[in-house]
Amino acid sequence: MPGGRLTQQERRQIALGLADDLAYAEIARRLDRPTSTITREVMRNGGPAAYRADLAHHATERRAHRRRQAAPRGAEAPVQAYGRDPEAVREYEEVFTAVMLASGMPSMTARVMARLTLTDSGSLTASELVQGLQVSPASISKAIAFLDSQGMVRRERDGDGRRERYAVDDDVWYQSMMASARAIAQVVETARQGVGVLGPGTPAATRLENVARFLDFVSETTLRAAEQAREILHTKTEMPSDDPADPAEPPSDRG
Repeated sequence: MPGGRLTQQERRQIALGLADDLAYAEIARRLDRPTSTITREVMRNGGPAAYRADLAHHATERRAHRRRQAAPRGAEAPVQAYGRDPEAVREYEEVFTAVMLASGMPSMTARVMARLTLTDSGSLTASELVQGLQVSPASISKAIAFLDSQGMVRRERDGDGRRERYAVDDDVWYQSMMASARAIAQVVETARQGVGVLGPGTPAATRLENVARFLDFVSETTLRAAEQAREILHTKTEMPSDDPADPAEPPSDRG
């Protein structure tokens, strides 16, 4: 399987595959590349509808040039915990970011979310994010404000209380789902108000009523699923006892 960066010719083949509505996996198979490589390439360069081979190639060259300028001469990739491959981690972070972008998240917000999620501690300070992502403090502040509004990060203080940290964990995703369900519920309420304004039974009112019914079902299902998932995933499974005096099964009544 070929390695290294995609060539300009490969990018043109990707563009042709997208034009033919081929799946990423099929494009990857034809180029003998991992599917994740194709996914990342497309998502970071405008998505399937806006991907342009030549623009993507030039953008990649510019990013590589900026990385060379930012890295001190002779600098090595930071050592990764648990013996991880630094290059594999960097590649995966780009894939994760691309998925966040595909979900509709703004670019910088997606990068911040990916960096927080893939950090073992699950939390970073603003200065750590600025240094790690090589962006301005204002960019980090704006991204955090968006994530906070969506319930996707939790603000906490360091032990000395001087610095604010931004954290993600399982409960943050639960809170995000709750925020999403509440936002949908607000749309439902507004749509039903419109039925009264436009007149029940009219085409526009009927359309709004259908929107309200659909989203009401989605909101209720989301809330129920999130609550069930949280309860199941947060329940600790009891481990069997190693004490031979504590049998795993009740004694038999047989003589």
